[in-house]
Formats: sequence, structure tokens, C-alpha cells
Amino acid sequence: MDATNLADLYDLPTLTWAPVAARLERGYAQAPGGGGPDRHSTWLATIDPDGAPHVTGIGSLWHRNTSWFETGERTRKGRNLARDPRCTLSLATDELDLVVRGRATVVEDPAVVAELAALWADDGWPCRVDESGVRLTAEFSAPSAGPPPWAVYEVTIEEATVLAVTGDGGATRFRF
Repeated sequence: MDATNLADLYDLPTLTWAPVAARLERGYAQAPGGGGPDRHSTWLATIDPDGAPHVTGIGSLWHRNTSWFETGERTRKGRNLARDPRCTLSLATDELDLVVRGRATVVEDPAVVAELAALWADDGWPCRVDESGVRLTAEFSAPSAGPPPWAVYEVTIEEATVLAVTGDGGATRFRF
């Protein structure tokens, strides 16, 4: 991993990835007032067919050192990712702001989909694996997710920019 200090001009130290990963592993709530700086915490940017950015709020999880989310494959973001998997995720927590650049792919492994469904259910969203064994269903989801079934996406992280908003502060770009 390569780390570049983006706060050099303020004589702030280069951040290290381990505390960032540890903070993400603790989890972050998705409901307003329950996560990040008192708002929904994760934003996904994809690329429209004409090259324009498409940004939408999503629910996400940090697990196995990467980010995961779900959405309907016929939603705008689902169609964008099927055509071009490049994306960014932006996350605000009380301690740090994080922007991750990577590629999102649909997860087709039934064990992994079940594992993520259990994590989301433990976090308060009562989803479950549907009869296909590789998609999710539930009585509700965010309106932007479209109707079920929902695909689970894993983000392969290529780069992350972290801004520490507590303590001594700092800003660092990590290339994986």
C-alpha cells in the first residue's frame, strides 16, 4: 500500500490505514441521527452512459476490509455498474471522512450473500436471501434500491482518501 500525505503543508503526519480500518470495522449506522455526522453516511457515485456522474445515498457495510452494498440491478446505479463497474463511495463518520475509489461487482456466491444478509439483519434491516440463493429480499428497503430482488455488490478498493476530523487531523491518500 502506498500512502501520500495530503496535509504536508500544515506539518500534519501521514495517516496510517490500520486505525481507519479499525474504525470502519466498528460499523456505522445508516439511519438519520444514528450514523456519521447526524445523517445517512454513505454516498455512491457511478457513471451514467453519457459520462455524467450519478450520486445517490445508499446503505453499506464494511466487512472483510472492503465495502458492500445492495441494490436492484434495474436501478440507475445497477445499470450503470453493469456497464462500467468504476465507482466511488463517500462515507462520513464522527472521526473521519473517507472517499473510496474502486470497482463494484455483483456477488454470486450464495455463502457470501447469506453472510452479508445476516450482517444487515443484525444491523436492523430484516433482509434475507431469496429463493435464487444469490439475491436479497425484504419487506422494505430504501426507495432508491428499487423492488426486490436486490443484488449484493462488493467494492474492490483501488484508492482511498481519508480526512481525519478529530485529534490532530490529517489527510492521506492510500493506493492499494
